[in-house]
Amino acid sequence: MRIDGIELRQFRSYEKAAFAFSPDVNIVCGDNGRGKTNLLEAVWLLTGVRSWRAARKSVLVRWEQERALLRARVLAHGRSCEVRLELPAAGRALATVNGVRLRRQSELSETLRCVLFSPEDLTLVKGPAAARRDFLDDALCQLRPRYAEALGRYQYLLDSKNKLLRDENQRAYAEKLLPDFDAQLASLGAVLIGYRARFCRELGRQAALLHGEISGGRETLTLRYQTVSTVADPLAPEPEVAQRLREHLLAHRQAELQSGGCLSGVHRDDLLLDIGGREARAYASQGQTRSAALALKFAERELFCRDAGEPPVLLLDDVLSELDAERRAFVSQHATGGQTILTCCEDPRQFEGANVIAL
Repeated sequence: MRIDGIELRQFRSYEKAAFAFSPDVNIVCGDNGRGKTNLLEAVWLLTGVRSWRAARKSVLVRWEQERALLRARVLAHGRSCEVRLELPAAGRALATVNGVRLRRQSELSETLRCVLFSPEDLTLVKGPAAARRDFLDDALCQLRPRYAEALGRYQYLLDSKNKLLRDENQRAYAEKLLPDFDAQLASLGAVLIGYRARFCRELGRQAALLHGEISGGRETLTLRYQTVSTVADPLAPEPEVAQRLREHLLAHRQAELQSGGCLSGVHRDDLLLDIGGREARAYASQGQTRSAALALKFAERELFCRDAGEPPVLLLDDVLSELDAERRAFVSQHATGGQTILTCCEDPRQFEGANVIAL
């Protein structure tokens, strides 16, 4: 899987630009503020996944413009495709593949998949639970369209439920509607838990192997998926998990009515990491944190490769400067075997023969 070239119009800092990529390593270099990360973000958006930088779609469109356009030539599964994504400052995005309109932007992941490693991911281990949930969601939205659909519906219902709980004037009305809200949230939550639990199980196996390589076999990394307390087995059948979720939601109903917010559900799940049997979030050193983040990201890449039968595009956004020589060597060794696009302020010498894009 690779992206041969991309054209940008009215996107971020780019009025109009076009870039060609090699099938191997591509280095986007230049001073700060030249648009290096913007270029990686454009490639990432063509997977159909939300931006890791922008909470609002309007900021993706160049100042005082109505819409941005991303167009790329992608080779996937031995087939060349033209992928196009139109991003209006307001309203729904329009995604097409070879001129055929897709029902949802998330369907772009069936043509292009990417694994992104940015400086923010170096805090993935010790940062808030929301960052690790986003990591799981971004990966699974690319791997499984059903997951992306269920996540979107779950978030819509969650927002609607929170809005209802916040309105004190609708308290009696809320008590009547909450059982229906909770039944739907439990059903969708069971779908999400199943996908997350299976992904975390395979991710943990691969991450442990890679972490052992990084640490020279001196340390072990283990992953644990944590959801609501009533779900003892996240891998249980969906109806059973949904029932356990309903029980948890029912137990928190009065507290939710009093607090005016949703206190229970899979939107609070976490991915717990242990290094050498100790909780990484509390005890990991800076070096251990970087090693664990590297293991997670490259394990994700391996799972993508297994699923599709070909490696995804690897995007590295200025992470080499944050790593020591040993960990940079690990990245340079494992970044081969597929297409890599990385940004840096200087041309890293460990990637000999790379295609250099100077901005």
